Amino acid sequence: MCFHMKKILFHFTLLIFLFQGISFASERVLTVAAASDLVFALKDISAGFEKAYGVKVIISFGSTGNLTRQIINGAPFDLFFAANESYIDRLKDKGLILNGTKRLYAMGRIVLAFNKRLGRSPNDLSDLLRSDIKRIAIANPAHAPYGIAAKQALISSDIWDKIQDKLVYGENIRQTLQFIETGDAPAGIVALSVADVEGIKYSMIPASLYRSINQAVAVIKRTGMPQDAKRFITFVNTPKGRAVMKRYGFILP
Repeated sequence: MCFHMKKILFHFTLLIFLFQGISFASERVLTVAAASDLVFALKDISAGFEKAYGVKVIISFGSTGNLTRQIINGAPFDLFFAANESYIDRLKDKGLILNGTKRLYAMGRIVLAFNKRLGRSPNDLSDLLRSDIKRIAIANPAHAPYGIAAKQALISSDIWDKIQDKLVYGENIRQTLQFIETGDAPAGIVALSVADVEGIKYSMIPASLYRSINQAVAVIKRTGMPQDAKRFITFVNTPKGRAVMKRYGFILP
């Protein structure tokens, strides 16, 4: 290859590299913190949003309490889907929420879940007193709203004090479900939104046994993408988004 041809090829390659770099730099990426009960629903909704608006959505799932602490400590999220609105209010009190962006998006429900290998379907919380159930998984009530709801239901049923030696705490509701799926804890209480999976049988826990799980979202004040963040919240509440939330068992506001 002659010198001039090599030079032309070099400059052509450089132009391609620079173009790709500009394209990458200009890509719009929305970073979302979300409670683990949304692991299925929000993935479905975000795929539709990406297709509609050309914005990449990266979601970090975890317990609402832990994500709240991360945001307080400066984690670079654009918006936060909490499993309980009190955590959004806590961030708002600290001046970390963009004014006027808090919105209720769902009310969650909890279920009694059994690993199918137990050989029977769950009926009510008194099943947890059975001698063949050695371990019971719930999300940690210290920082997980669904764990708080589970504890409330167990107290209301006069079961909490009777199963203390059986309890196994998941860091979030997804990990709690995994304990039940693997049989490490063959029974437990999880969010309805994650319970419909292979290997699990479940029954509804009466809503009268625990306080309403009012779930809220808001834009984080430090975001560099306030319009896209607001647009994503709106998208969740469109008929398409609401249909997905309803499919996963959420009660819609």
